[in-house]
Parts: sequence; C-alpha cells; structure tokens
Amino acid sequence: MPGPSPGLHRALLGLWAVLGLGLLGLSAVAQEPFWADLQPRVALVERGGSLWLNCSTNCPRPERGGLETSLRRNGTQRGLRWLARQLVDIREPETQPVCFFRCARRTLQARGLIRTFQRPDRVELVPLPAWQPVGENFTLSCRVPGAGPRGSLTLTLLRGAQELIRRSFAGEPPRARGAVLTATVLARREDHGANFSCRAELDLRPHGLGLFENSSATRELRTFALPPDPPLLAAPRLLEVGSGRLVSCAMDGLFPASEAGVYLALGDQRLSPDITLEGDAFMATATATASAEQEGARQLVCNVTLGGESRETRENVTVYSFPEPLLTLSEPNAPEGKTVTVTCAAGARALVTLDGIPAAVPGQPAQLQLNATENDDRRSFLCDATLEVNGETLSKNESTELRVLYAPRLDDSDCPRSWTWPEGPEQTLRCEARGNPAPSVHCARPDGGAVLALGLLGPITRALAGTYRCTATNVQGQAVKDVTLTVEYAPALDSVGCPERITWLEGTEASLSCVAHGVPPPNVSCVRSGEAGVVEGLLHVVREHAGTYRCEATNARGSAAKNVAVTVEYGPSFEELSCPSNWTWVEGSGQLFSCEVDGKPEPSVVCVGSGGTSEGVLLPLAPPDPGARAPPIPRELAPGTYICNATNQHGSTVKMVSVSAESPPQMDESTCPSHQTWLEGAEAAALACSARGRPSPQVRCSREGTPRTQRLHVSREDAGVYRCLATNTHGTDARIVTVGVEYRPVVAELAASPPGGVRPGGNFTLTCRAEAWPPAQISWRAPPGALNIGLSSNNSTLSVAGAVGSHGGEYECAATNAHGRHTRRITVRVAGPWLWVAVGGAAGGAALLAAGAGLAFYVQSTACKKGEYNVQEAESSGEAVCLNGAGAGAGADTGAEGGTEAADTAEAPAGGEVFAIQLTSA
Repeated sequence: MPGPSPGLHRALLGLWAVLGLGLLGLSAVAQEPFWADLQPRVALVERGGSLWLNCSTNCPRPERGGLETSLRRNGTQRGLRWLARQLVDIREPETQPVCFFRCARRTLQARGLIRTFQRPDRVELVPLPAWQPVGENFTLSCRVPGAGPRGSLTLTLLRGAQELIRRSFAGEPPRARGAVLTATVLARREDHGANFSCRAELDLRPHGLGLFENSSATRELRTFALPPDPPLLAAPRLLEVGSGRLVSCAMDGLFPASEAGVYLALGDQRLSPDITLEGDAFMATATATASAEQEGARQLVCNVTLGGESRETRENVTVYSFPEPLLTLSEPNAPEGKTVTVTCAAGARALVTLDGIPAAVPGQPAQLQLNATENDDRRSFLCDATLEVNGETLSKNESTELRVLYAPRLDDSDCPRSWTWPEGPEQTLRCEARGNPAPSVHCARPDGGAVLALGLLGPITRALAGTYRCTATNVQGQAVKDVTLTVEYAPALDSVGCPERITWLEGTEASLSCVAHGVPPPNVSCVRSGEAGVVEGLLHVVREHAGTYRCEATNARGSAAKNVAVTVEYGPSFEELSCPSNWTWVEGSGQLFSCEVDGKPEPSVVCVGSGGTSEGVLLPLAPPDPGARAPPIPRELAPGTYICNATNQHGSTVKMVSVSAESPPQMDESTCPSHQTWLEGAEAAALACSARGRPSPQVRCSREGTPRTQRLHVSREDAGVYRCLATNTHGTDARIVTVGVEYRPVVAELAASPPGGVRPGGNFTLTCRAEAWPPAQISWRAPPGALNIGLSSNNSTLSVAGAVGSHGGEYECAATNAHGRHTRRITVRVAGPWLWVAVGGAAGGAALLAAGAGLAFYVQSTACKKGEYNVQEAESSGEAVCLNGAGAGAGADTGAEGGTEAADTAEAPAGGEVFAIQLTSA
C-alpha cells in the first residue's frame, strides 16, 4: 500500500499534536465518553467467502487492542486507534467477533454478528414412479441440502409452470440450513407426460443482497388406467388347416391406449395383430392360420399389458382338416355320341353327393354315365361333400362343365337373313354360329368387295349397303348363308343447298328456298321466327322481311332443321332524337356528342366545322357501341356549326349541328392557395379564393368545426381549416384551405432547479420556455466569468455542474422570431457553509491556529484540493484529515445571501460544519 507524501505526514502530525493539547484542555471542562466500534456490526457473507472487519476507538492513546474471533484470518492492518483484519473461508452459520481496546484502565468492547448464507445450488426432486395409476395419490418430495439461512428460503413444487404448493420457512432459527418440502398429489389423466419440478428461492434482498433462485431437473410422470375386466376376444370355434380366419381382441377404458401392449397367440403360435386406436379403446385384429400339426383342440390367448399390470382372455378353438372334393370326367371334351363317365370323391370321413344322388356310405365315390349330344354341351355337374366337426356340419362342393364337339349351325335367330340399320351411330354387326369348338364366321360380298367387321363396334355408313355371303367354320365342318344389309339415314341441310345468311336489298324481289339431301328425299319448309305461316313464292323486299327463318327437312328416318338469317340493307337517314341539331359541350365532363344514324350496313358519320373558330375541326363523337373506346376529347372544344355526313354503300345524307361550350367550376393552387398565413393583430381579411368556369361560379368559404367569430383584427383563434366551395349550373368544386396565424415571441416561463441558493460545487439548471410562431430561437446571456456552461440541443435548458462564485449573478433568456424579440431575467446566488472549530482554553485555541497556519501550504496542494485521502493511512499515521469546508472561504463571500429562483444543492448538519473523507480503493 503506497504511503502518503512527506508533506502530508508533517501536516497531519502537527494537527494531531494540536488536537491532543486541545483535548487535554477540554478534559478540565467535561469528560468525553470513550468507545470501541466494529464495522460492519452485522454482516451476511456467502459460505466460504471473506470479509474485512474494521475495529476502531476514539481513545486518544489506547494501551492495547485486538479482534477476537474463531474465523481464519488472511491479513491484518493496524493504526494507533484502529485495526483492520480480513477473515477468509467463513463457513460457520453464525459467529460473533469482539473488538476491544484498553483505555484509561477500562476495557472498551464492540461485539459484531457475522452470518453466512449458502445459495440453493442443489435442488433435488425425488424420482417419480415409472407408472402411476389414475385416481391414486403419489408423493412429490423436494430436497435442498445446505441452502440457507432456512428462514429466507422458499420452496415451490410445480407441475409445468403451475404452482402446486409453495412454502416459506420464515421464522426458522438463523443457524438452520437446508429444507425439505413434501406434497401428496392425486394422479390425473392430464398429468400423463407432465413435467414436475421444484424451485428454490433464497431471498436476501432485505439484507441488501439479491434473490437467488434455482430449479431441479424436471421429472416426467406417466399415468395410466387399466380396467379390471378382461379384454373381449372374438374368435371362430372351428379353424380349418391351411385356411386363415380373422380373430380380434378389443378393450375399452384404457389410458393411454397407445402405450398398451397386446399379446395374441394361437397355442404356441404368436400372431402379429394390426392395432387400431379410437379414444380409450383399441382393437387388435390378426389372421390365424393353423397347420396340420395343430389339428385338434387349441387355445387362443389375448393378453393386454399397461403400466406393469395385465389382463388376459382365453378361447377354445378346434383345428380340423377337410380337403376339397374331387370331380372328374372321363371325356372333358367329348365328340357328339360319345359315352362319358362322371365321378365325385372326397376324404375318408366325408359323404359325397353327385347332382343330388348321394354315395352309399361316407368315404365312397358317386358316379353317373351319359351319351353326349349337342344339348349336353356346357352341361354343369355338382359334387357336394359334407363333414361333421365338433357337432357342426361343414360342406364343400366342386363343379365342372362338359364340352361336346359338333359342326357349325347358322340359325336365323343368331344370324338374320336381312339387316336394316340407320346411318350414323356406331353399331356392332353380329352373325353368330353355334358349334364346338366355336366356329369362325366370315361375311363378304360375292364379288369380292366389302367385308363386314363382325363383332366389332363401328360406324354404319351408306357404303355398307348390299348382299353378303356368311360362312361359319370349325374342325367339325362348316355352314353357309346369304344376308342382305340395308342402310337408311336422316335428311341433311348443307350450306350449298341452304345458306346460313342471305342478304336482300330494300325495294327488290327475292324468294327463300332451301334444298335438303336425304333418303328418301325429304320435304323442306321455312317459317319466320314467331310466325306460323310458311314462306313461299316471290317477295317484294321491305325492312320488315329481315329476321331469322327456321327451315326444316323431313323424311321417314328423321328431320333436320337450320336457321337462316335474312338481312335487309338500306341507305342512311338522320333522326332528331338520335342526332340532335343543338348540343352544349361541358368542359371536363367527358361526354361526347352522340349522333346515331339509321342504315344498313351501319353508316360512317363525320362531323366537320363549317365556319368561325370551328372551321375544319372534327367534332368527337361517342362510339355507337358502349363498350368501344371513346376518342380523346380536345382540351378546348371550339363552339360553332358542324356538318355531319353519314355514308354507307347504299347512299349518304347530311345534317347541320350547332355546338356551344361551358365548363364546371375549377379551383387550384393559383386561384385558391391551400395554405394562407395571417399576422396576429392585423386587420381581419377574407380568404383569397376564386374559381374558373362557365357560367362564372360563386365561391363561399366557411370554417370547419367551430364557426369563426367576426373580429376587426386577426386573432390566434382564427387559425384553422376552412372549406371553400365553388358552384355553377354544371357542378361544384371544393378546396381545403389551412390558415395559420403567426405571432411575436413571449418568454412564458423561466425557472431554476433546484429552487433557492446553490452551494459551491453544486449543480443547477435553468429552463426557458417561449411561446411564438414560427417557433422562437432561444439565446442566453450569463454573468461575466461564468465558465463551463452547458446548453441543450434547442438552447431551452442551461446547466452548470460544479458551481463556483463566478456562476452567481443575473442570467437573461431571449426568444426571437421574424416578428420580434422578448427577454426575461433570473438571478442565481452561490452560497456555502462556514467551518468553525471550538476548542476549550486559550492555550488550545492558540495551538489550533498555529496548526492551521502549518497546514496552509498543504491545503493548497493537489491532494487536499481533490478532497481525496485513504482513511486507513490517515489513522495509522496519526496525521490530520482534509476537511471539505477548508476551501469554502471564497464561496462564503459570494453566497452570503440567497438569490431569486436559486436553490441549494445539499443540506448542511445542524452545527453548520461539514466533515467529509472521500474513500479510495486500498
């Protein structure tokens, strides 16, 4: 530890000598009590930590002193009237060190109290059971060993984030350490998979320390519910060797059903079931297949296990063997007239029946014989076998078919001699022959022409009509037959004989005729839509003949219809309703002049100015089709006279149109500015707003919200939003105008913080607030010599840190904008405490003054100006300390009286003296 400077030693030694003489002088006046002090008196230290204890006395010259404690020490520092000792590895829950000094034949003592605390570093939750039945209680136990003191400890048992129980151990003895919290909890379904934990909190905030928390590792709880009833097993009573039968095992009321284990077995054969879950129920299904070695009585077992418990069901199953019966033919494919033997046989214990005729005894075959004919072809024989197993009669059967071979036959029912088919849809032509094996049939024209695609789906056309020879052939022989095919088809109307569109000219003669194709030849008639009479002969064409006519052709196979559109064309003509002689154009409306002309084909119309300002100007016309794009409208359409000419291929016509121009109201920034500014106090004026338009619009402006009060001069209340409305016969136009009122600045507030006087070295702030529009610029004037002044970003706040005498005086705040300037002043006074030292006796006072003169040089030194000194060095050296009030003489002169709106930054003790030592790190 570095020692103080030699000058400091000399000054402090002199001060201690003078103080000693003064104290001796005072002893004749009054006896001062002596004491011993221990700091800190009460301490709370983390277990295993360290602590510095400072033992001191006010005895001028103690004979001896010390610090009694059972704790380990790491270092000691001493002075004349003090002792500092570091205690390390403090583990006792509670110890009481004693500080003592021997002074004037008396022992001075100060007793302290050191307690230790231990963080809850270990929080243990007792393991939970592997499975816990739903509806039964289980125990949660939390243990926090060593943590304490227990009186500051709180334990909480948690389910997830939910607190189950919370216990505080307040009131426990200070030496108590560690804690255990136990709770009984009822297991629920929703607790399955829930995480339980324990949280420990050691709250040492009342002792100036923090809150220490820790939590245990989470433990997962698995709950289950298994009903007492066994599972439901569904199985067949009989099971045939080699055949698979479905077995099932079901159980309800399980939780969680997905965790259940299922064992399904037939005897010693374990099955592999498919498990289906639905809520708290499960269904296990499997296919049981028995082998010949398992024939006889067997047991089917279903066992369900959950949470270490199981439920089981057993069913008896009889495994049997029953082979399929055997049915044989001596000649499966017999020629016509051949003798055939049919035999039916089965196992040794089965009774067989052939076509309803039983065998004599079980185990014997049954037979029959027949002479094969054409009628026996595809004859079916049935062999039935029965077997009795465990009181139940089982049966199996087998069937077979006899094929008799014979030559082809072409019957009229299967291959008619004449066919009549309609043309068009796809058909299947059939000419079938009987015979075995199945004959092949071929139909072709005798001249080697077309061949019929028998048995295939295909279109019927008129080209297929004619006579065909059909031949059926198989290995037993052949048959021949001639057939005739007739194709009929419905009428048809094409564009050549009956066009879809016909155009007639008004005033000419024309006829409407349509020719149809069809077999037999069809009759054709045409009728106008909406009328009943048939159109026949020559017509004198008028416009009314235009329209849609329906022509229909009919024959024995059907009919065909077609719509024919007749158009009657004629030259153009104007009408006043569709093309008016007078039109007023409104600027900006987008409405074009509409001039519709009657004529077919539709005439083209052009309107051109014939004189004045519109000479040669095209008048934009609205398109006849509403969906068509309109031509752009000229910005200023010239009024005047226009000649409209309508033309189509049948002629032309002319009409004169007079056009006049008007426009709706329009206001913009040039005629009605959106932002206008008035000056407070000026003569009241109206808003500057006008509008363009024909006829000339009328403009009225009104204030939105509160109506404006009529005044002779402009006030701030006139500021706001106004709505100006221009109106003429073609519409209105509105514009929003914002009126702002500007005014000169006024300093509305000038305040000091803190209020009252300011001590030397203290801080103060001056705040200046001005009302003005546009916003005022803030500037300050400070007393001469006032340095280190800080200003905020907008100059509204002036601040001083570490005030001195030169900061006292008058401060002026000025607010300025384009309309003027306003100022306001405030006085700040800097005032500080006086240092008085009273020493009894004339000799003591004189000696103290001499010591003060000896300290004069050091008081001006850097260390004393900073007010920094190490307390342990000061006490051990016996030298004087630096007083904070030593440099207050200049401040006392400047702050003798209080100032307006100024304030002290700290309060002095009752005696008016301030003694302070600034501690630095040792």
